[in-house]
Amino acid sequence: MKIVPAREFDLKREVDYGTPEQNETVRRIVSDIRREGDAALLRYTEELDRTKLTAAGLRVPQEELQAAYAAVEPSFVTAIRQAAANIRAFHVKQKRNSWMDWQPDGSLLGQVIRPLKRVGVYVPGGKAAYPSSVLMNVIPAQVAGVPEIVMVTPPATNGGEGIDPYILVAAAEAGVNEMYRVGGAQAIAALAYGTESIAPVDKICGPGNIYVALAKREVYGAVDIDSIAGPSEIVVLADETANPVYVAADLLSQAEHDEMASAILVTTSSVLAEAVQAEVQRQLEALPRKTIAAASVEQYGAIIVVDSMDEGIDVVNRLAPEHLEILVQEPMAYAGRIENAGAIFLGPYSSEPVGDYFAGPNHIIPTNGTARFSSPVDVDDFIKKSSLIYYSKEALLQNGAAIIELARHEGLEGHARAIAVRLEQEGKAESDNG
Repeated sequence: MKIVPAREFDLKREVDYGTPEQNETVRRIVSDIRREGDAALLRYTEELDRTKLTAAGLRVPQEELQAAYAAVEPSFVTAIRQAAANIRAFHVKQKRNSWMDWQPDGSLLGQVIRPLKRVGVYVPGGKAAYPSSVLMNVIPAQVAGVPEIVMVTPPATNGGEGIDPYILVAAAEAGVNEMYRVGGAQAIAALAYGTESIAPVDKICGPGNIYVALAKREVYGAVDIDSIAGPSEIVVLADETANPVYVAADLLSQAEHDEMASAILVTTSSVLAEAVQAEVQRQLEALPRKTIAAASVEQYGAIIVVDSMDEGIDVVNRLAPEHLEILVQEPMAYAGRIENAGAIFLGPYSSEPVGDYFAGPNHIIPTNGTARFSSPVDVDDFIKKSSLIYYSKEALLQNGAAIIELARHEGLEGHARAIAVRLEQEGKAESDNG
């Protein structure tokens, strides 16, 4: 893991738009699913996932979810239930209510908040099983009140036989009652446009590989999406008091996700920098996903030495990381100065996996520096809002001239006349009554 001064570190971020070949493949898959429905879905599932299914076999029956409990440890069930309770408690606090405000002139203004009707949740299963992603997608949608939540996941997790039982148990614990064994771009297209077996949704959420990301980009507009997720990333902001063993472990916790994951330490201490550099190499040797983590560290890892904490905070805000850990003597003193970060972990005992799995906040967080303008998945992702306007006669008579003035200034005479005819009619009626 290279050590560089801040002035020599390239902060440039690039969003992966895929190769021309990948984009063309995704466009073809989406088009075929849209035109052929189940026939194309089954064909691509056999071709890309090496699984031959019938239309009747696409849906995962509830019996299969319940049978999965026999294949997992009781301790896992206990842990997933505790995590689910924490996630639900956190997201319940985010709920919004519709509101209405009566004006003195008799007008009513307000906002009506409704849940989306049908949401699709994508749970990846290519390189590994992520049951935690089930909870992080499904529970906020449930809290928002979404009545139909449909889940899709590849039919053969990590190239194995069938769907990983841990994913199935997580789905059962989350209360999923509609689930299909399809993955990749073909699953995204099926959710967006529907097939004979899968009804279309209003929004698609959940991370996936580059083909899933490109498919979400392709169908956006026909449906809403949460985001285009990039590789995972972590930045640790540390001073000389940080424990290098903790710092190295936390950096590797993200590096093991993917060869393109990014793990960066920003520190004021050259002593800590050297200690963490050595500790990363030591811990790598014992990491089961060593090959992946080593590639990530080599290509996208760095230790940035800064002259002051002010400079360190500036670097962090420019990076706008997905995950930020603040491992300094007084972490609370710096939390308010962080402008751009998806999730902020304060102190030595708030390791990033605490948030990934258990604490309650969502772990689907903006990547590729998009924390500058976007937020973690939450209840708001599963609602829609309608403005409510009831204008009284008094209000229209009082404000009509101003509305006409603005409409005519924009050259929209039809808008102006829609108000003018009412002022004329109501004025005439008042004159007649007078």
